[in-house]
Amino acid sequence: MVYQLGSALLDACVLSVLASGDAYGYQMTQQVRSVLEVSESTLYPVLRRLQKDGALETYDEPFQGRNRRYYRLTAKGREMTDFYRKEWVGFKEKIDELLLEGNKDDTE
Repeated sequence: MVYQLGSALLDACVLSVLASGDAYGYQMTQQVRSVLEVSESTLYPVLRRLQKDGALETYDEPFQGRNRRYYRLTAKGREMTDFYRKEWVGFKEKIDELLLEGNKDDTE
């Protein structure tokens, strides 16, 4: 995709993935990658920041002799997800108007 990713869009994507259920880092990376070009090295700082901000919490589960770190939304994370989703609707409508409908001249 040619469009640049801002931190707000990455936050919204990560939070939306977790709104569907707890996930570990690689799993989230794959889900986000299905719609955006993002690397694990980009995603993990986002996860740490969201955790520091109180939007996420972590827990470890054993998996094949190792611990796998899972992330889940906190109440603040659910609020942020709702906010980002509402903001997206308005943003998407405005971009669609501009890109898909063009600048229509109402004086015709």
